[in-house]
Amino acid sequence: MSGMISLQQCSSGAFRMGEGGVRSIMATGDRKVEFIDVDGHKLAYVKSAMDYPAYYPVHPVEIRKPVKAVLMDLDGTSVHSEAFWIWIIERTTASLLGNAQFKLEAADLPFVSGHSVSEHLQHCIRKYCPDKTVVEARRFYFEHTHHEMKEIMEGRGKTDAFTPAPGLKPFLLELKRRGIKIGLVTSGLYEKAMPEIISAFRQLDMGDAVQFYDAIITAGFAMRAGKEVGTLGELSPKPHPWLYAETARVGLGLEFKDRHHVVGIEDSGAGVCSIRLAGFSCIGIAGGNIDESGTRSLCDHYCNNFEEILKIIT
Repeated sequence: MSGMISLQQCSSGAFRMGEGGVRSIMATGDRKVEFIDVDGHKLAYVKSAMDYPAYYPVHPVEIRKPVKAVLMDLDGTSVHSEAFWIWIIERTTASLLGNAQFKLEAADLPFVSGHSVSEHLQHCIRKYCPDKTVVEARRFYFEHTHHEMKEIMEGRGKTDAFTPAPGLKPFLLELKRRGIKIGLVTSGLYEKAMPEIISAFRQLDMGDAVQFYDAIITAGFAMRAGKEVGTLGELSPKPHPWLYAETARVGLGLEFKDRHHVVGIEDSGAGVCSIRLAGFSCIGIAGGNIDESGTRSLCDHYCNNFEEILKIIT
């Protein structure tokens, strides 16, 4: 598989080449997910920066028409905001270090996008400030986030933080016209995700995003000291399958037997894996880190824009 790395042993130690019917062990280019073929049955081992890895079955996928639902990623696919959130991670790390001049390196980019907030922060802690904790980092992260989001929603702050992806409006309206259900899926927490899509819909003059989408699934709400309400998405974000699976099964009411009539659209390697492990076909869209993460071979199609995607699914 193009972009994948051949391994002799799964990182968990449970599978070795040539033993117990193991035919192949392949890792994505970013080594976040490992695929094991055991006598023709495929498994995926999703590693975790937060110490909770998991195995999942890998189901065969195909696109069958009519397509009943399109599941769309938020950051990078629907709204261009990745640079803003990477900047927030950078500012958080600067606060942990007490160094306002701190800058992330180019090598950090695959590890500070596409996953959960805690995993992004854990990477920075391990590399730059191992004496700090994720709890400390999350405190700074949400201080920066709340300040910047308030500034943006009040017309101040970064004016280019959230920009609708080119062609998003006609694409969404055409899906609606054809009666195709639309689910919005993000590993981002509710408080960071909703201002993004609300801001994008304002710019596109498309009304209420919550009313427009048939389902919106985020990683939940931030867990804070003294509060019982919190997230489920910090330990089960992309590349785990649960956000996409929940959007289709719970949000849109589509049964697993209908999965070939569901298509996911992603720009990140983590998202591509998440769609595939949820049992759906994935269409990759250019502009993210699919090539860099070595996951292009997991996409049924790879397109440059929404116009190309529309031709595939309609």
